Amino acid sequence: MEETVEDPPTSAVLLDHCHFSQVIFNSVEKFYIPGGDITCYYTLTQHFIPRRKDWIGIFRVGWKTTCEYYTFMWVTLPIDLNSESAKQQEVQFKAYYLPKDDEYYQFCYVDQDGVVRGASIPFQFRPENEEDTLVVTTQGEVEEIEQHNKELCKENRELKDSCVSLQKQNSDMQATLQKKQEELETLKSINKKLEQTMKEQKDCWEMELLQLKEQNQKMSSENEKMGVRVDQLQAQLSNQGKEMEKLVQGVQDKTEQLEHLQEENGQLFLSLTEQREHQKKLEQTVEEMKQRETTAAKKQQELMDQNMDLSKRLSENKMIYNVLQREKEKMEEENDFLKRENSRLLSYMGLDCDSLSYQVPTSNQGGTRQDPGLVFGNPYSGIQESSAPSLLSIKKCPTCKSDFPDDVFDHNLALEQHLQTPSLSCPICDKTFSAKEKQIFEDHVFCHTKCPSLLDLHCTCILYSRTYSFFYEL
Repeated sequence: MEETVEDPPTSAVLLDHCHFSQVIFNSVEKFYIPGGDITCYYTLTQHFIPRRKDWIGIFRVGWKTTCEYYTFMWVTLPIDLNSESAKQQEVQFKAYYLPKDDEYYQFCYVDQDGVVRGASIPFQFRPENEEDTLVVTTQGEVEEIEQHNKELCKENRELKDSCVSLQKQNSDMQATLQKKQEELETLKSINKKLEQTMKEQKDCWEMELLQLKEQNQKMSSENEKMGVRVDQLQAQLSNQGKEMEKLVQGVQDKTEQLEHLQEENGQLFLSLTEQREHQKKLEQTVEEMKQRETTAAKKQQELMDQNMDLSKRLSENKMIYNVLQREKEKMEEENDFLKRENSRLLSYMGLDCDSLSYQVPTSNQGGTRQDPGLVFGNPYSGIQESSAPSLLSIKKCPTCKSDFPDDVFDHNLALEQHLQTPSLSCPICDKTFSAKEKQIFEDHVFCHTKCPSLLDLHCTCILYSRTYSFFYEL
């Protein structure tokens, strides 16, 4: 057989489904001499259109399918199909590929679909030197032969009519077969698409199953509800995987199974939508917590800034306190010096310091009485006047500096009762207020928070005034 790079297209179509009248073979010899090339002449009918993969093969008589060819040659496509020369075609077979036995063979035209479109009369491959046998017949035999030929001609005509009817029926059946083949191809393509869709759907289900497993680990509250569903889906997937091998029998079964799986997919999609909504709520809650945390951080920063300001002010107040403390120590030193000087002067003048503290000064309408005989006044009037504040100091509280009424007989008893009454002390400047002066105490503390510099100045003035009063009393 001929060895070519590409095998011709064949089919398992039986002889009953072939169209032998669309290509007619011309000038076919009864026998061909072995060892030489042979040329095959054929004519294309007007309703037949050749294609690129059409071929002509040599078949042994009695073949059943186009796969039983001995050798073949590709046909040449004509340039112009409408011309008369395009209808007459030929193809040459090389002697090397021809059969070497004396069996009967015939030419067959096969299209690219593997369907036979024409067949020649049988022929042999034998030498030319074979002698023809001379047959001698009588007149009666000749008449019988003629009568037999007439019957054969009549039978041939009937066969031709039957052949035409069969060819027409064959063409109708071929058209029906072509439609059926097209429908079969369509069904095959639909089947492939359905299989691809089922495969993609199965992959999608597997991905969704993994996602559900991950979400099942994160959401412990829904673990019991989704666990049963996941087991059902796994069981359904395993059953569907086993049934996938059996569903090739019909398209209807696949359609029903696909609808069932789509319903399951819808339920899973609804569940996934609910979980996404729950996740959005959780994200909103996290966002609100982040906003609260940001607000708390801002408030904390503001408190830290206020703390820094208060620390700075405290350091400033400490510095002022240290300055005032140094001034106080200096004033105390000066006070001690003045006390010593005063004691020295009193001793120089022959007066006792303890006796002076109990002398009551006489006053004339708020003024001191002077001896009219003295030009510059009484030199001891200053000493007597200096002891007057000590008596008046009993009428004031040494803590809160509040005055006692003049009609109180025992000022010491009133002082003890006053000290036992509850009082309000400022936590910043240690200033003391009575319980009746609660509003003044609150305004005083409020001034510390709103205007500390002004309050520090006020406290400094109070300190200086007290120091001055103390020296004045001395």
